[in-house]
Amino acid sequence: MAAGPGASQDKPPQNQPAKDTPAKDASGKDASAKSAAGKTEEDGKWLDADGNPTYNISADGKVDWYTYSGFRRYHSECHVCHGPEGEGSTYAPGLINSLKTITYPEFQEVVASGRTVTRPDKTSVMPALGDNVNVMCYLDDIYVYLKARADGALPRGQRPQRGVEKPETAIQNEKSCLGL
Repeated sequence: MAAGPGASQDKPPQNQPAKDTPAKDASGKDASAKSAAGKTEEDGKWLDADGNPTYNISADGKVDWYTYSGFRRYHSECHVCHGPEGEGSTYAPGLINSLKTITYPEFQEVVASGRTVTRPDKTSVMPALGDNVNVMCYLDDIYVYLKARADGALPRGQRPQRGVEKPETAIQNEKSCLGL
């Protein structure tokens, strides 16, 4: 399921170069890079081998823009129910263990459409957030932050340090998604 109208993964970057022309960053270097782990970077956004958004943490511990943004967005919209750092609360389950097994499309579906889980001791209801632009416009970001936490790449109790400035593509996608 698509993440929703205007979500960053639904919007192609403006003024995207032709497929056979490598994108260039401000210094004139090829803006697409492939890491040893099979991750690809394009306009500041990292994708895994399957094309799903993922995080990038440099050797000095600094995170890419989208992981940093995901930390901020998670703590402004999600932690009230799911607890700090995705660890859970008495109200809603932690997301760290879920992100170890759930796929990105499944994550999109649950966030956008919600779901109800009934257990012998209680029923949990995740509301549909598909019409909440403060979530859907940043769904990739929230996912990569939680994925970094689930993979153990971003330790608990550590505020991520941003390694790069906000990419122009992120600025344009945000404006488009928010209708600015």
